[in-house]
Amino acid sequence: MRNQHDLLSRRLLIQLAAGLAAAPVFGQTGRRYEEIRRIPAPEANQAVAADEHHLYAIDNHAIGKYDKQSGERVAHWECENAKPLIHLDSGVVYGGVLWCTHSNFPGVPMTSSIETWDVSNLQHGSSYSFGISAGSATWMDLYAGSRYVNFAHYRTNADEADRDPSWTTLIQYDSEWRQRQSWVYPAEVVSKLGVMSISGGVFGRDGRLYTTGHDNPEIYVFSFPTGGSTLVLEETIPMPMHGQGIALDPVDLTLLYGIDRPRKEIVVTRIA
Repeated sequence: MRNQHDLLSRRLLIQLAAGLAAAPVFGQTGRRYEEIRRIPAPEANQAVAADEHHLYAIDNHAIGKYDKQSGERVAHWECENAKPLIHLDSGVVYGGVLWCTHSNFPGVPMTSSIETWDVSNLQHGSSYSFGISAGSATWMDLYAGSRYVNFAHYRTNADEADRDPSWTTLIQYDSEWRQRQSWVYPAEVVSKLGVMSISGGVFGRDGRLYTTGHDNPEIYVFSFPTGGSTLVLEETIPMPMHGQGIALDPVDLTLLYGIDRPRKEIVVTRIA
């Protein structure tokens, strides 16, 4: 079995080196996930967002806008570190606006905000500050009239010795940023996160949450509980990217995007 595993691993590396798509991978429900393309993007360090025609690679304080078809970068935004932004994380596009979570990570006490850009010209727009809140904002999505923001905790800050990834919280807000409900993640997922936390998340068309950690090459699919405060793990899906922020395509419902952080690439995956 070990020899067979080594042979398969070598074949996969050869495929990737040749620029070929990786073999399909099956999740627990039998759905197929197949890597179909990679787009070089120097900003692909934290996350990717998507709209009808473009992809947005997100770095700590930089964003690149890429044409979906050609892979060409057509716009770029950047600021100096901490002037005013420090650590952008995941983003999502709705109504011509790119919404991104932002924090002072790895600083403490943790502060967070939501930052927006006009996608037509990548001009920075509004900012909503949480100040010192529930943790470090890592991803957000808009769903069914509500705004959902994930606040992470880590094992990396000595000044937060009383916190760890189990304190990571998903909070539901209304359109005026008034908190409605909040949930935590189950221990079976938290135990996989190491010293880091949940880095990416998006609502699927099925109403479930598709989330990622910081490093693991898999997606955790959750539903909301019928009682209590802990999200329910429905499925764990192996994927050809190692955590960070993900996006679903708003046009082709089979496409899911992620990033390969070490290679600075946007990874295009088809879900069958």
